Amino acid sequence: MYNVTRLIHTSDADSVVPDLQAFAAAADRAVVQPTLPGVRNGGDILMHLRFIDDAQWDAVAGELTTILSRPAVTHVDGAQYRGTPEAAGQHGQDAVYRTLLLRVVPGSDEATVKRFEDDLRLLPRYVPAITAWQLSRVECAVGASPWTHVFEQEFRNLDALMGPYLMHPIHWAHVDRWFDPECPEVIVRDRVCHSFCRAEAAVLGR
Repeated sequence: MYNVTRLIHTSDADSVVPDLQAFAAAADRAVVQPTLPGVRNGGDILMHLRFIDDAQWDAVAGELTTILSRPAVTHVDGAQYRGTPEAAGQHGQDAVYRTLLLRVVPGSDEATVKRFEDDLRLLPRYVPAITAWQLSRVECAVGASPWTHVFEQEFRNLDALMGPYLMHPIHWAHVDRWFDPECPEVIVRDRVCHSFCRAEAAVLGR
């Protein structure tokens, strides 16, 4: 699947969301929702689109560019990438979709990057509140940084994201060393985009 994520900063979300949602009908699967309190560099609107392939995306990409060129849109971060989601459980009515855009520092050797990716993949094993997830390398980056990775999850509810996930020992005692400038293993030094929203339907489910 070909994935398109956009984190949209806007001065008037109410005027932008309806057109983005109408545009998203062109995708195989999509979510376009206002972000929830607590995002970090996550924008006011989170949009994630899944297409069968990049040709399907290329056929409609210009329309999205037009929408995002409006004066009400003040900044956009995003990425395009391929990937297949991993599902761990069923989607619930209170589900939350979360995405993390990050950049591994240039010059990081491939073996180190793979260890970093393997550590991220441990999180769904230890946090059962994650119902689906996907880790992908970026093919095309948009915005404040040349993002290298996108890490996405669906959670049973917002409490599961803010509590069992972010506060889990596997997170702060193992994975965070890759992000902590005081740790010698740090390889993520730029700002990250941590964004999440309500998900009325499964975003990552197959």
